Amino acid sequence: MNTLTIKSFQTLLSKPYAPALFFSAGITYDTFTLTRIDRLFDNLFLLLYVTLLGTLIILTGRVQLGQSPNFPTQASPWSPLAILQNAKPYYVPALHFLFGSLFSAYAIVYSHSTSLSTSAIFLGVIVIVLVLNEFFHSRLSGLTIQVTLFALVTFSFFTFFLPVVTGYMNTLVFLIGVSLSITAVVRVVTLTYRGVSMPWKWNAVVTSLPAIGLIGILTGFYFLNWIPPVPLSLKFAGIYHQVEKSNGSYRLTFEEGSWYNFWKESDDVIRGEGPAYCFISVFAPMSLETTIYHHWQHRAFSKTKSGETRPFYTTDRIPIKISGGRQAGYRSYTVKQHLNPGEWQVTVETEDERIIGKTTFLVELDDREFRRVETLVY
Repeated sequence: MNTLTIKSFQTLLSKPYAPALFFSAGITYDTFTLTRIDRLFDNLFLLLYVTLLGTLIILTGRVQLGQSPNFPTQASPWSPLAILQNAKPYYVPALHFLFGSLFSAYAIVYSHSTSLSTSAIFLGVIVIVLVLNEFFHSRLSGLTIQVTLFALVTFSFFTFFLPVVTGYMNTLVFLIGVSLSITAVVRVVTLTYRGVSMPWKWNAVVTSLPAIGLIGILTGFYFLNWIPPVPLSLKFAGIYHQVEKSNGSYRLTFEEGSWYNFWKESDDVIRGEGPAYCFISVFAPMSLETTIYHHWQHRAFSKTKSGETRPFYTTDRIPIKISGGRQAGYRSYTVKQHLNPGEWQVTVETEDERIIGKTTFLVELDDREFRRVETLVY
């Protein structure tokens, strides 16, 4: 790279829009390169990004603390120390690129594995940080804030990475990820303050506390079922009059919708006492074998004496063993007989009751004739 090109690039870096440009570049690059959550290359690439991000935070922090070493004038320009010295102007743009890539990847991963319920809170946190880092980059440049964001990055990564590589999805695996996240944060802070003349241990503790506190809060999110159940994701769900398996495919029978509801692909009303079939397709990584549940719940149309809507109560919680690998998801169904009139919902959830998805329908004691029945092959 010639001197003119380097100067032109440095001029670009001085522009006020440069951090947002690099952040957006990270998002765009990740959108085109991230394919599926269990692809080894994708996960190793994200792991490389997390490692590079931690390294850049150390280098940037040491520059802020006045600990960046100067290399001798006689040293080779291709020596590691010289390269680090010449790369200083690019530290911050690289940080924004990596944050943009990682948080956009997490937004994609977690949005595929959450429903519009309490588990969407964690996804909301990621999206908010994604936006704040783009528009308020100048306020997010302090070492403490960078370390705190790094804690969110590592926590989010290990939450889905460990189940993918181990084939297990349970509380123990999650807590191992929490421990690895805290270890990574402490290591980054320790290396940043190494050799600093001030009482660095106290400063390292002060810098680490917000990050460790954030990991503690996110751990609480897990036990409140506010963390989406990655790497599982619901690809399809619906209620049907009948489900039949034929030649490796499922034939799903449902009542056609009104003329304006031409996109209808499942039943939203079951007439009579049923039966009702709940058909789902859940994506799971290739190495993962786990148990999910169809949680059938019902509540009557009528309200309580005080006028309040009656709560849902559980009628069945049916386990289904699934194995991963199929791109369109693992297909399965459960059936419920003798349905009482009212509102029904089937929540697809993990063993620890984290919600993968949900489908709802009504049961009406109606003698009207059925509309024409249609069949969907899945």
